Amino acid sequence: MSAERVLSGMRPTGSLHLGHYHGVIENWVRLQDNYECLFFVADWHALTTQYDAPQNIAQAGRDMVIDWLAAGLDPEKAIIFQQSQVLQHAELHLLLSMMTPLGWLERVPTYKDQQEKLSHKDLSTYGFLGYPLLQSADILVYDAKHVPVGEDQVPHIELTREVARRFNHLYGRTPEFEQEVIAALKKLGATAKPYKELRQRYQQEGDHEVLGQAEAFLAGAEVLSTADKESLWGWLVGSGKSILVEPAALLTKASKMPGLDGQKMSKSYNNTISLRETPEDVAKKLKAMPTDPARIRRTDAGNPKNCPVWQLHEVYSDDAKKQWVTEGCTSAGIGCIDCKNAVAEGINVVLAPMRARAAELAADPEKIDRILRDGAQRARALADETMARVRAVMGLTG
Repeated sequence: MSAERVLSGMRPTGSLHLGHYHGVIENWVRLQDNYECLFFVADWHALTTQYDAPQNIAQAGRDMVIDWLAAGLDPEKAIIFQQSQVLQHAELHLLLSMMTPLGWLERVPTYKDQQEKLSHKDLSTYGFLGYPLLQSADILVYDAKHVPVGEDQVPHIELTREVARRFNHLYGRTPEFEQEVIAALKKLGATAKPYKELRQRYQQEGDHEVLGQAEAFLAGAEVLSTADKESLWGWLVGSGKSILVEPAALLTKASKMPGLDGQKMSKSYNNTISLRETPEDVAKKLKAMPTDPARIRRTDAGNPKNCPVWQLHEVYSDDAKKQWVTEGCTSAGIGCIDCKNAVAEGINVVLAPMRARAAELAADPEKIDRILRDGAQRARALADETMARVRAVMGLTG
């Protein structure tokens, strides 16, 4: 099992925009240099709300992967694949559904929230109710230790932890478990006593600080094998052997990227700048942006803090340019078009290499096929390791 494995995915929405880049992809590019990363196109998840119109999902997924690669994801550093090409996701989802209480799914905050937002669609389906459990399977099938999410997605990680804990409790208590614990404690010798005290504090007093201490204790116990450490961890938390790894949320900052109307950048608001936008279209879109309502005439002074365009300068302009904008706006020394042209230059500096790389990739569809095919093969090999353990403890190895 990998202690440093990261997993994340995105529903196929087609070409990406600056909100996606700064909110997700930029972080993924950093993570791939420090962790073993898997990033996938969540096409099965797309079907939970687009089951009646699946015809565009495949192309949307390919367009999204092109933008991932253009923005810096490297298939030599990370495993990039399509969810539906790794059937182990579906198998684990099915097996987890046998032991996951219905109430756990109904209480996921996004369940009712999404039903309200998509009230024009019939979402009274098992697939929609069960999609958080499919997310859990996505994570657990790779023993992923870290899942980069925003705060709104933390409940999904907590559900995954509960599902893993329940699975380990139900299936981790093999007939040999107690003997394995006793043997592992003997290896610890005199240091077994403090570990037993940690277990007592956790199970009798509910002291959750113990978990970190126990984890550090086991990590430093060189006399123990990996199997010994798993047995002693399960003994402490009361679950049994750790068959499925409990993931942790790797919190990411919410994207502050404003859309062209000042709201959050989103395709649903039709206020985006895509990663493949031409310089001319970037300038054209910015010209239509609203500005400080106090600047009715060119000679009126304004306040950058009241202008959506300033939020883009915060991201794309250096200190000197921001000072020039502030002084020019508050004195009416520059007009709003001057301000917009300045930020357009900054945006195009960032987009230029992505735009060129995306054009190369779009012209080479076989390369995209190869990346996804190789990624799926590597992902299946990792998922098979987990599923072998799962099938064994569930008696499905015949």
